[in-house]
Amino acid sequence: MRKLKLISLLIATFVVGFLLGNAGASQGNKQEDDYRYFRLFTDVFRTVKENYVGDVSTKELIYGALNGMMKSLDPFSAFFTPEQYKDFRQETEGEFGGVGIEIGMEKGRPIVISPIEGTPAFKAGIRSGDVILEIDNEDTSNMMLTDVVKRIRGKPGTKVTLTIMRRGAERPMKVELERALIKVESVKWTRTEDIGYIRLSQFTDGAGRDLDRALKSLATQNVRGIILDLRNDPGGLLTEAINVSELFLKEGKLIVYTRTKKGEINRYFSRKKPTLPENIPLVVLINKGSASASEIVAGALQDHKRAIIVGEKSFGKASVQNIIPLEDGSAIKITVAHYYTPLGRLIDKKGIQPDVEVKMKEEEEEKLQEFIRQKRLQGVTGLIIDPSLDPQLRRAVEIIKSGYKNYAHTGR
Repeated sequence: MRKLKLISLLIATFVVGFLLGNAGASQGNKQEDDYRYFRLFTDVFRTVKENYVGDVSTKELIYGALNGMMKSLDPFSAFFTPEQYKDFRQETEGEFGGVGIEIGMEKGRPIVISPIEGTPAFKAGIRSGDVILEIDNEDTSNMMLTDVVKRIRGKPGTKVTLTIMRRGAERPMKVELERALIKVESVKWTRTEDIGYIRLSQFTDGAGRDLDRALKSLATQNVRGIILDLRNDPGGLLTEAINVSELFLKEGKLIVYTRTKKGEINRYFSRKKPTLPENIPLVVLINKGSASASEIVAGALQDHKRAIIVGEKSFGKASVQNIIPLEDGSAIKITVAHYYTPLGRLIDKKGIQPDVEVKMKEEEEEKLQEFIRQKRLQGVTGLIIDPSLDPQLRRAVEIIKSGYKNYAHTGR
């Protein structure tokens, strides 16, 4: 009992310190509410320690509370135990085995933002919007996003089974995937007739440099327009979103800005002359798998009327997370700002609406993915496209051919 009183006293001391530290910002009723709910927390903590049938440590209770606190904020904020934080740092610094999918959270379940072409997930037919119900028969409903990622990743050559629910399907399906070392060539390009086509699959380090090389290569072929495909691109580095955008925008143009809770604004501008001349038409393809950095680029080009955006509304993930280490080796990842387009549109949870909407039917998507898979099995290693099987790409080609400037920018 003495130990419990000491713990309660320590928590109460923390509460008082918290309130005093925030006294300048919290006044009157707000301060009373803070104290009341901290007192509720200590009451529950004491009740659990005194009455719960099993042994539970203070550390477990506090970690559980912190985990729940971060999960209640948004799908991208998280609490890391010291072990999880160590794994997280290692994963962001090296190469690890995986299946090639970008994952988010929706309604308490992990959802596929996009599969990456050429990876085990893509070859198995995993699609954007697939909800992961189980990982190796373990229910995902109570998992943190970090736990989901950790369970899916693993040593190359090992296998993982995902139970997924697809929109429109009558029942879940199980998909067994063999993990591989995921190395993605983020920029690939080719031509379709006399139009340049560039696919940007991820905003990895060097994506802007590689895209610049692609544009210069296509310029030597006298193409009449460029199609930039950001479909199923889950995003990546903000710096690369800036590097990519300024290849198309005039020097000094605002690309994106972030706003914090306190109203602090950071603006990012184009810093050099564009690689693609203004008189060359540009069409950008997006879909529900286009997220984060993809949405920054699409939003900037749309706001400045530098491109026609074609396809389907993007995913709507445009928030900034910071990692804050804690004194015991644990850490929190917390959303600290949101991205806005140059005209002030909030991207997060809203996405980018295309200027020209072209929806992809499920059977069309299946047919296109099967075509690409078969070509890969035949040993084709280059970029594979076929406008006859891809209605969104086909419409982009039509726009460039039939009078690019006749299309209004309706997405705003």
